Amino acid sequence: MKTLKQLALGLGILAGGLASAQSADMNNMFKVGLNGGVSTGGNTSANLGVDLSYQNLITPGFGLGIATGYNHYFGKNATINGVKVDNNDFGVIPVAALFRVYPKQMGFYFGADLGYGFIVGDDKVAKNIDVDRPDGGFYIKPEIGYHNRDWNFFVQYNKTFTGDKGQIADQKYNAGAIGVGFGYNIPLGK
Repeated sequence: MKTLKQLALGLGILAGGLASAQSADMNNMFKVGLNGGVSTGGNTSANLGVDLSYQNLITPGFGLGIATGYNHYFGKNATINGVKVDNNDFGVIPVAALFRVYPKQMGFYFGADLGYGFIVGDDKVAKNIDVDRPDGGFYIKPEIGYHNRDWNFFVQYNKTFTGDKGQIADQKYNAGAIGVGFGYNIPLGK
């Protein structure tokens, strides 16, 4: 009986130590996720992306970090002023600062990524029209969602502002989408 009590006490101490280490380890984390959405403009139909970020919890309810990844936008055919336009696919690689607000340890959260989005892919907006695509612009990705220790599930809007670059007649160039996504948190230690 004495051995059983010692074993239970030892397991309790070990479990308490592991639980304490796990919560401390969540101050710094690497986040990996997927997102997808519906385009907000006429030259693309949808997007699918991968999110990569690093976050440091400055306080238990506020995180700062850096974010990148890749968003692929699928080109959409359109007819503009009677001309068929075969829009090209393209990608956006963001380089952004990340901030997140976590009102509770588990539950609702909100935040945004702000930075620059590099547009990559074919040099032309469309296969059959000789208009250069923009190289990038100001990038924003606000999101709101649910989180727990390991996962984030969110609704997002992502947009790279390009001004009037890449416009074909009445079709403005768009690198934006509204959609959903999820991310997995990988703790990096204290």
